[in-house]
Amino acid sequence: MCHLRTETDDPGGTGKAPAIAHSYSIERGRYGDVLKVYIEADDPDNDMLRIATVVEQTGYGRYSTDWIYLKPMNTGYLSGYLKWNTYGPNTSSLAEWTWITVKVSIFDKTGRESNVVVFPFEFVSESIANPTPPRSLDKGDVPMLGNITVNLVEPTRIGEGIDGGIEYTPWTTRI
Repeated sequence: MCHLRTETDDPGGTGKAPAIAHSYSIERGRYGDVLKVYIEADDPDNDMLRIATVVEQTGYGRYSTDWIYLKPMNTGYLSGYLKWNTYGPNTSSLAEWTWITVKVSIFDKTGRESNVVVFPFEFVSESIANPTPPRSLDKGDVPMLGNITVNLVEPTRIGEGIDGGIEYTPWTTRI
């Protein structure tokens, strides 16, 4: 992801990094389904700024970091979910058994990064019910913290002119 910073990286020794205390997501689902990543975090300095989401896909590589900026009411404590509609404009389908890894962390205003939570996920063809998150994260009306906007590609179709003639490499997008 990025360099994992801790309070020892703080030159003045006056601040602390945010900490993700609880997290949860399902491990399997269909391409096009909505994936929810639940997190609960706090920051004793009350200066959490943004959530970083990095997606790595087997056979493709790492996508650009997706940033979700936090509302002012969430700078000290947050509990909610990140919503990701896994269907995107870059491909009409994704091969079954495609594996991705979703990594989530939180940065504060000084650049300190929280612990990174990692969620392996497999795309399958059968419908998977979204279970209720664990009690530590299911506190009634769980708010959405933001949308993950990573658009997946099907690596086996790169360069074939499929899906609107878009060609992809892990580093650039050409239309």
